[in-house]
Amino acid sequence: MHGEYKVPGGKLVVVDLDVEDGELRHTRVAGDFFLEPDEALDAINGALDGAPVDTDAAGLAARIEAALPEGTVMYGLTAEGVGIAVRRALAHATDWTDYDWQLVHEGPQPPALHMALDEVLTQEVAAGRRPPTLRVWEWGAPSVIIGSFQSLANEVDQEGAARHGIDVVRRVSGGGAMFVEPGNTITYSLSVPDALVQGLSFQDSYAYLDDWVLGALADMGIKAWYQPLNDIATEAGKIAGAAQKRLVGPGGGAGAVLHHVTMSYDIDADKMLEVLRIGKEKLSDKGTKSAKKRVDPLRRQTGLPRETVIDRMIDSFRARYGLARGKVTDEELARAQELVRTKFGTAEWTARVP
Repeated sequence: MHGEYKVPGGKLVVVDLDVEDGELRHTRVAGDFFLEPDEALDAINGALDGAPVDTDAAGLAARIEAALPEGTVMYGLTAEGVGIAVRRALAHATDWTDYDWQLVHEGPQPPALHMALDEVLTQEVAAGRRPPTLRVWEWGAPSVIIGSFQSLANEVDQEGAARHGIDVVRRVSGGGAMFVEPGNTITYSLSVPDALVQGLSFQDSYAYLDDWVLGALADMGIKAWYQPLNDIATEAGKIAGAAQKRLVGPGGGAGAVLHHVTMSYDIDADKMLEVLRIGKEKLSDKGTKSAKKRVDPLRRQTGLPRETVIDRMIDSFRARYGLARGKVTDEELARAQELVRTKFGTAEWTARVP
C-alpha cells in the first residue's frame, strides 16, 4: 500500500507498507523532509511496524514520538504527518496529480446561480461525469452568502442589505457569512472526488485543500497560513474563509467534496458593518475588538490588480497539478438554473433558519 501527504507548510511524506494479520508490516517512510539523526528514520519505521491497522493518526503519531531518539530534529515533517500518510495508504487515497484537472472561469453570474453551480458540478464529480474542477467565480451582483446553518435574522441586517442593493443567498456548506462585491472579492471552488481526502480528518482536509493557495500567495510575496478551522491568515489579518460540503455519489457510492474559498481583494468595511451583524462573541474568539481589523485585503498586501492575482493563482495551480480549460456544459447550466428556481432563489431556502 502506498500513501502520500504533504504536510501543510512543510514537505512531502511518502509511506509504503504491507498489512499482515491486522497489523502494519514492512513500513517504509520517505520524502523530501529533513531529519536528524539518520537513525530517527529507522525509529519511525520501527514504531509503525506492528501497529494495529485501525490505529488512528494521533495514535500512530504517539508511537512515533515515543520511539524517536533524544534530540531528534524534524524539519518539514511531523509525527502526525507520518500518521496521516499511513492512514491515507490504508484508505487507498489518491493524490492531486492522479487527476486531469479542469478549470472553469466564466463571466459574471448571479449569486444564487453560483450556489447552484457548486452543487451541480460537485454532484457531477461524484458521479464520475466531470473531472475534478477548479471553478473561479465572477460576481454579477453584490451579495451576502450565509452558511447553511446560520440564522438569517441573526447574521444579516436586511434593511441595510436592501438599502445597498445587496442580495442575500444561502449556500449548502456550513460556516459563517461572507460579504462580497464584484471587483472586491476572489472566490473559487474545488469539486474533488472524496478519494483525494481519504485518511484525513475533517480539519486536516481543510488544510490539505488550502495548501496550494498558500503556495500561490507565497509566490506573490504573501506569507499566509491555514488557521483552524477554516481561515487563511497573514500577520496583517485574515484574508480568506473556506467552507466544505460532502456529497454522496449515486446509489450511496463514492462521493465528492465541495471546498470553496472567498478571499478579500478589497473591502468596503463600513458598508459591510451596515449589512452584517457581527457580534461581540464572534470577534472575541478572533482576538480582536474591531470587525474592520479582521480582514486585510489582498489589494493592499500584493499591490497587484485583482485579475493579476487570479491569473497567478491559476498559473500556480497549473504548475503544480496541471489544469486544462473547460466550461459549464449546457446540461449542467440548465440543472443549476432549475435549482435556482426551486431552491437557491427561494425565500424558503434563504430563510430556512429564520
